[in-house]
Amino acid sequence: MTHTFPHLPYPYDSLEPYIDAKTMEVHYSKHHRAYFDKFMAAIQSTKLESTSLYEIFANMSQHPPAIRNNGGGFYNHILYWNCMTPNGGGAPTGKINDDIISTFGSFETFQQQFTEAAINTFGSGFAWLIVKDGQLKITSTSNQDNPLMDVVTVQGEPILALDVWEHAYYISYQNRRPEYIEAWWNVVNWDAVSENYIQALAQNK
Repeated sequence: MTHTFPHLPYPYDSLEPYIDAKTMEVHYSKHHRAYFDKFMAAIQSTKLESTSLYEIFANMSQHPPAIRNNGGGFYNHILYWNCMTPNGGGAPTGKINDDIISTFGSFETFQQQFTEAAINTFGSGFAWLIVKDGQLKITSTSNQDNPLMDVVTVQGEPILALDVWEHAYYISYQNRRPEYIEAWWNVVNWDAVSENYIQALAQNK
C-alpha cells in the first residue's frame, strides 16, 4: 500500500492561541481522516492503490470526482499540517527569504498578496505558494483541488498551503476569515517551507 494516514506532527493544543485544540482535533481526526478513508474506498482494488499521489494528480482529469475531492483532501491537509509548527511565524531565512524578496519586492508584500489570495478565495479552498518553472508564485484553488492537478488553471509544486475552509477556523473565528489568516502567520513553519522549496527547485532542474 502506497497511501497511509500520517500522524499529526504536534499535539492538538500546540498551536494555541492561534488555532484552538478543538478545531485541530475535529479537523484532523474527523475531516482529514474522512478524506483519507473515502479516498481509499474510491481506489480500492484498482491500480491507484499503488500509484503515487503525484501521478494520480497529474492525470486527475481521467479520474472521477470521488478521487479528485478525497485524494485532494488527503494530500492538501498533510501539507497544511506540516507547514505549521508551535513557535513558528516570523520571516523565513536563507534562500527562500531571498527569493521571496526578489520575487515580490519584500516579505511584507508577499505576506499581503498571499493574505489577499486566501481572503478572496470564493467559498471553500486553499491558498498556495508554489514553484512554477523555477519561480515562486501565489495561487489558490477551490474545494480540495491543488496545483499538482491537471484540472487547475495554475499548476506547480506546492510548498506552502493555507486551508480556508470554514471548518479550519469556525470554532474560534466564526466567519472572520481575515482574523484566522492573520493568526495563522504566527504558526507558519518556515523551516518546512524552505525544505519544500529546495526539493521543488531540485525537481524543476
